[in-house]
Formats: sequence, C-alpha cells, structure tokens
Amino acid sequence: MNNLSAVVITLNEEANIEACIRPLLQVAKEVLVVDSHSTDNTRQIAVSLGARVIETDWKGYSQTKNFANEQARYDWILSIDADERLSPNLIAGLQNFTPEQETVYLLDRFTNFCGTWVKHSGWYPDWKVRIFNKKAVYWEGDFVHETLHIPADFRRIKIDGKLLHYSYQSDADHWARMRRYAKLSATEMHRSGKRVSVIRPWLSGLGRFFRTYFLKSGWRDGYTGWKISIRNAWLAHHKYSLLRELHKQDQA
Repeated sequence: MNNLSAVVITLNEEANIEACIRPLLQVAKEVLVVDSHSTDNTRQIAVSLGARVIETDWKGYSQTKNFANEQARYDWILSIDADERLSPNLIAGLQNFTPEQETVYLLDRFTNFCGTWVKHSGWYPDWKVRIFNKKAVYWEGDFVHETLHIPADFRRIKIDGKLLHYSYQSDADHWARMRRYAKLSATEMHRSGKRVSVIRPWLSGLGRFFRTYFLKSGWRDGYTGWKISIRNAWLAHHKYSLLRELHKQDQA
C-alpha cells in the first residue's frame, strides 16, 4: 500500500458509496469520507467497510474538498467522487504506484450515461488530475466550477486504466442536475458582474449543440449523443436566460 489517502465527499450517496469504497481499499492506506449530514445510510455503510468518516457542514465544492484533504492522514491525495469507481486495470496500476514530488497524476475518466458508455460528445477522452500532494495543490473556485490550483512547473503524468464514472442513473436525474447547474452558473456569473444581450441565450444554445453534435462527434454516440447535444443546448440557453432574469430583478 502507498501512503495515499483516498478522499470522498458525500451527501446522500448510499446507492454509490459501497461500490466506490471497495476498490479504494485495495490501493490506499486510508479511505476518508467527509459527509455533509446525509439523511440516508451513507455514513453507516462507509464505516462498515472500514472507511474513516467525518461530518461537516457543506461549504461549497472547493472549500469542502479542501477541508476534507486537510483531514487526511497522508499528504498524497486520491480525490474521487462517490459516483466513480476504479477499474481493475487502474487498481493494478495504483497498487504499484510511487508518486514523485512536483508531479500530479491524471486518471482517464470514462462516463456511463443512463447505462450507455459515452465515447464522444465531448465527454471522452476526459483526463482529470486526481492524485496530488495536498501541500502544493488545492481546490479553488466557487459554485460549480471548482478546479485544482497546480504550480506551473509541476509535471502531469497519465496513469493507465479507467476511472469509471456512473454520472446519471436516469433522465430525470440528468434534468434535475442540469437545472441545478444552470441556476448555480447564472448566480456565479451574476455575482461576477457578467451581462449578456437578449440574443445571447439563443446563440449560446445553438453554438453548444453544433459543438457537441458535430465538432465533438456526438453523432457517433447515436441517440445518446443526440440527447446530450440537445440538453447541452438547453443548458447553455437556460443559464443565460436565468442570468438575464437576475439582472431584471436588480433593476426592478
């Protein structure tokens, strides 16, 4: 085992948490679950599997993830979401993994959308930095756009094997998350002072569809690619429409 802390933040993830934790136990000396007061059995399941569980109030994605990393026993962090799983090949690679200083490591995330693996549509390839030293790397950003702050001179190394992402279990789940994302994005833009013209929602929606379906080869994903493209267009249109509504409220 490496001196690696696998860190997961959770809120009502009882449907996912066991499948997430079990592979982590094979590669990390510590599995840390930081939970924001789940009302289901997330914490109980995590404890029964041997994870260390800490409760905290929700502080936003970046602040909650940074808080979680601060609680980790080891400096090297494997940051993973509850709806993600390490594939067998990735487990094998991480079991023989020795991190190097001034380096971050990327995992090859492969997303399953309502039972279908998405190979195009801008969803794949999707390399994500997920292993880093918490002394030098941290999360930043508000609302929905949390990103890792990585020193410019750090190396980025890809690790073989898939990080399997079971993102959406149903169409209803997808729509609910898109509505939430649109609202958070509009709020973020509003607070930053961003303004848009009356035509921007329509242009953005059309542009997002063209980019997803044609430039990102969404058509190659069949009906799933069509759905993703249409919904991406809706999301782009809706968030800018919400932003315009917020500005109208300011002027009322």
